Amino acid sequence: MKQFHGLSIPSALEELCEPRRTALLVYDMQVGICSQIREGARIVERCAAALAAARRCGMRVVFTRHLSCPKNWMGTTQLRTAMAWQRTSDPGAVKSWFLRGAPASEIVPELTPSADELVLDKLSMSAFEGTPLTYALKDCDILGVAIVGIALEIGIEPTVRHATDLGFVPIVLEDACGIGNAEAGARSLNTMRFVGEAILSDVDNFSRLLEAKGTAAVKP
Repeated sequence: MKQFHGLSIPSALEELCEPRRTALLVYDMQVGICSQIREGARIVERCAAALAAARRCGMRVVFTRHLSCPKNWMGTTQLRTAMAWQRTSDPGAVKSWFLRGAPASEIVPELTPSADELVLDKLSMSAFEGTPLTYALKDCDILGVAIVGIALEIGIEPTVRHATDLGFVPIVLEDACGIGNAEAGARSLNTMRFVGEAILSDVDNFSRLLEAKGTAAVKP
């Protein structure tokens, strides 16, 4: 850990991968979203592995769900986004796919949140916009945010950039991040590497480091 002016500055996953200072963010792993991703089943499996590792060591876990407003509450931005995603030029043809309580809006059963895990609903792409996530993380003295879920190029990249602007260190577990478009997903990862704000890793490394931290913690 680098030290400067009384600050500890992490630069590697090993320095952040501990339950006290890092939380796991499971981004939009919903039934209706996973079904749209070609490798949805593999991403569910990788997210489940990351979630199991976090739970074993007592790491805080937060889930996000993307919701749609009822049609009469869909404004200009929501309608434009829905028109683009649903491939229509007619705002009247837009459907509210992810209404609260709809089967498509629920977290996939393989990742069902436990009673002591946080679930936040959102309308935006960034998990921080319009949600109490920032407050909750800072209130628990969390610095690192390990991110898994869908989709890398649509919601995870803006969440990563926003996390840095808010003073968090984003950790992207690449093999547990689904993509809708391979080319766009590759661009997102290349942008993250170029900017250098995020720590990029994978689920196995994340799990191994958490296990090592837990083992070290119980030694006399």
